[in-house]
Amino acid sequence: MSSVTTSPAPVRARRVLDWRLRFGGLALVWGFSFLFMKVGTESFAPFQVTLGRLVFGTAVLAVVMAVKRERLPRGARTWAHLAVAGFLLNALPFSLFAYSELTIPSSLAGICNATSPLWGMALSLVALSEDRPTRLRVAGLGIGFLGVLTVLGVWQGFNGLDVTGTALALLASFSYPVGWIYVRRTLAGSSHSHLSLTGAQLLLATLQLAVVTPLFTSAPARWPALALLAVATLGALGTGLAFLIQYDLVAEVGPTTAQMVTYFTPVIATAAGVALLGESLSWSTPVGAVVVLAGAALTQARPRAPRGAEPVRTAREDQKAPA
Repeated sequence: MSSVTTSPAPVRARRVLDWRLRFGGLALVWGFSFLFMKVGTESFAPFQVTLGRLVFGTAVLAVVMAVKRERLPRGARTWAHLAVAGFLLNALPFSLFAYSELTIPSSLAGICNATSPLWGMALSLVALSEDRPTRLRVAGLGIGFLGVLTVLGVWQGFNGLDVTGTALALLASFSYPVGWIYVRRTLAGSSHSHLSLTGAQLLLATLQLAVVTPLFTSAPARWPALALLAVATLGALGTGLAFLIQYDLVAEVGPTTAQMVTYFTPVIATAAGVALLGESLSWSTPVGAVVVLAGAALTQARPRAPRGAEPVRTAREDQKAPA
């Protein structure tokens, strides 16, 4: 006890270093998730990759819940809302990203994922009355979508770009804020822990894919070790462990700081795709990505509160998105 009171600086330093390491780890895991999806879909159907991802992710949370003696939430109404959340935040976007990577580079999928804050900003202006627009945030929305057009090379008529795959990736990114808003409207103030709710959400998403996958795919003829490892890593790290790190970061440094990982994810996804998969980039892709991230950052800007006033949490500060 005396050591804490006499030398607080080292303790603070250790805490700052600790959350920064976890922040960097989360950015790496989510950035590499798009590479793992690409490797997985080279051997397995997209639905199979998504199902495997959810199985391994759910298994990680199940182990943690067992260790912490957490129980699954109760109540049919809560489970119904979690089923919708699992579809919008997990089953649907994970599947769309997997299908998109059949025809587009993993780096482009990662950049499309960075548009999620832009969609969230646009939707919250309509769906959440407490999330007031400002000129700066509206400008960020416009700049962000200008970046999307730059990534797509709209002046070239989308020449050389698979429009369907890109549209699927953008739709996946759109699904996240729709799910965030739904969760906020239906599960805000729940007495259950984040771990309990997330575990149930992933379990329900897994069950949804377990029903859908056999209907649209046949059993793989081969089970390559590299593809299996990619899917297992995608689920265990990119979904299960990443969720745990994310909620821990939100609790320690707040949602605004934790959400900044979104701006690092596409950078890592692009670097991994180019360096490890040999994906090529035109100049418009990285330039457009920078514009997208700048616009997304502006949409997160908060008006300064009057001196002495309590800060007001907005809807997006409660939104926690998996990549």
